[in-house]
Amino acid sequence: MKPAAATLGSFLRPAAAVLVPLLLIGWAGAAALPLEKPLSQPLRSRETYQAVRDVSLHAQTLQTEEDSSRRLMPRVNTDQDHLKICCLHANILDFYLNNILHQRDNMHPKMHRLKTDLHRVSEDLQTHGCNVTHFHENHHAVEFRRKLKAMGGEQGITKAVGEVDILFSYLQDFCIQPRNRTKSD
Repeated sequence: MKPAAATLGSFLRPAAAVLVPLLLIGWAGAAALPLEKPLSQPLRSRETYQAVRDVSLHAQTLQTEEDSSRRLMPRVNTDQDHLKICCLHANILDFYLNNILHQRDNMHPKMHRLKTDLHRVSEDLQTHGCNVTHFHENHHAVEFRRKLKAMGGEQGITKAVGEVDILFSYLQDFCIQPRNRTKSD
């Protein structure tokens, strides 16, 4: 009996040495994938994220200390329906595309990429049912526009560009497809 067990053991050790790392790599790879699928691919693009970050940081360096202590982007109750929060921020994104970013075309070398990717996000979200005009009078959207106007011209535009990273974070967090419900949920 011992020779059979020894033969089996000598076979299993090398197999386990190969299989265990492969299983661990597979588990780690699966854990790195997002659980929810974004409603727009640029929301998960490293290049878009980097463009958002670079443009935002550049604009923040142009702000006064007083400006950096203010916040234009409204804070929302995250207990609401995610799609409503997404569509609210899609409305603010639409405002950015039509009123803010085009005024800063030459502000940063990555501005063109940023505008192109954010335009795609806006189109994708509208395709998924975000009616941006429906949220035009939402108190958060109105508050954002009021604060921007109060800051005034160049100062307000620069502040808004500096907060594009906050807007992008909201879009990343809330513009996701809901997980399919199973009977066990």
